[in-house]
Order: sequence, then structure tokens, then C-alpha cells
Amino acid sequence: MTAIVSQNVIDITADSDNNDNSVVTGQDLKVVTIFPTKNEESTIENVINVASTSKFNPEVIVVDAYSSDSTADLAKKAGAIVIQQPEQIFPGKGNAMKAGLREAVRNRSADIALFLDADISNLSSKWIDKLVEALIQNNCDMSRGFYQRQPRDAAVTKLIARPMLNIFFPELTHFEQPLSGEVCARRQMWERLLDVQGSPDGWGIDIWFLIETAMLGYHGKEVFLGSKNHTSYEDYKEDVVKLSKMAEQVEITIIREAIKYGRIHLQGNVKV
Repeated sequence: MTAIVSQNVIDITADSDNNDNSVVTGQDLKVVTIFPTKNEESTIENVINVASTSKFNPEVIVVDAYSSDSTADLAKKAGAIVIQQPEQIFPGKGNAMKAGLREAVRNRSADIALFLDADISNLSSKWIDKLVEALIQNNCDMSRGFYQRQPRDAAVTKLIARPMLNIFFPELTHFEQPLSGEVCARRQMWERLLDVQGSPDGWGIDIWFLIETAMLGYHGKEVFLGSKNHTSYEDYKEDVVKLSKMAEQVEITIIREAIKYGRIHLQGNVKV
């Protein structure tokens, strides 16, 4: 699928190919995996250990959001580089992700930096391999994971993110999971995004990365990673009201992006 945005041509495709027979070593690339965390002591050691077995031999950075449990200590013992989220705010996912990027691409000269959620109970090192390979094989700038979800999972994606993208950024509505926590990009693209003013400090960061990547004319790709099991789902599967702050921040982020790029008038196309 080709989308024309701001006079730039962007090739953004969905990839469900599970073929692992390709040969990509990436020996000359420095890859860094970043885990934003808050109170993830039950999963943090396992996700670090799994990530470390990727064939790209990534360094692992944990950006801890002032956890009240043993997340930071366990991460250090597992061999990760642990830094603290710059501001003690919640939600602070965007604040943590930007801090992780600055550490990875500016302090550690990563060629490729990628994010993974820290609460995944079935993480595979092949997720890293596939996300990095998508950049190498397809010469794209950003790869984003999508996966099978529980029927009642991804409420904010289904009810807020995708419907609002359909209104204001219809060229992005084919993305299955626009709020994916599994995102991988080249250093040059991350540097460009870090320089953009007005990036969210909270839950809006994932959708902001997606929209800005497209509007800046970068080439992105969505990669199928299989199924995803994450412990946070247990917190809200019976009561999605717990996701109300996330929904609010994602919605406002999309509206602000629509205003920024002169698209807010498209709301007039919606019949109510």
C-alpha cells in the first residue's frame, strides 16, 4: 500500500510472513533493546534474558519509572543497563521512552533501537530478530509489531485509536496495532523524532511515533509476531474503565496531530 502524505511517498505494508529461513546477521550493526518499566518484577528478568539471546546480540536498557518493587535491582542482576525515568510522573511512558532513546542513540551510538513491553510473559528473541530484519531486508526506517490479541484486549486501539485515525489519518488505518509497544527504528529516524517539539510524555507516545513517522515521510512496516500475552491485561480485562486515562491521552494526541497537520476539519465528514 502506498500513501502520499505531505508530498512524500511512504510505503507502509503489513507483513504476516513467518518464514525464518532468511540469512541476516547484522554483525556490523549495534542493536539496543529498551524496556520501559514500572513494577514489573514478575517478568523483568525473563524478558531481559530472552532479549539477550537474539542473534543481533543487543544491549538491553531498562528505563524504570520509580518502581516500588524490585524491578530495577532484578534488571541490574540480569545484566541490563538501568536508568531512571527523568520525571516522576504517571502516566510517563513517553517520558521513559524518550529517555531510553537518548541513552541508546546518543550515549551508546546504537544503529538500531527497539522497544519491547516489559510485561510480556511469552516474549521470544525472534521478535527482535524479525523487527530488525524488517529494517535490513526491506530498507525501511521503522518496523512495528502486531500480533493476535485476546478478544477483549486492545480496547483503546479498537474504540479510540483506529476510529480516529480513520477520520484524521486514513492512510494509516491499515495498521492492525497502532499502539504497539514493539517498535524498532534506525538511529537517524529516532534522532529526527527526538528533535520534534511537543512529543507526549504519557500514553500518547505510541500513536505520536506512528503519525509523525508517516508525516515526516519515513518508510514503515508492520511485522506479525504471533500471539502476545502480557500481565497488564489481567488488570483491566474485567473493567476497561481502568484504561480511561490511556484512552483520553491517545485521543488528545491524535486531535493535536490533526490540528498540527491541518486535518482537524476532516471531523466534518463524520455524520452524527
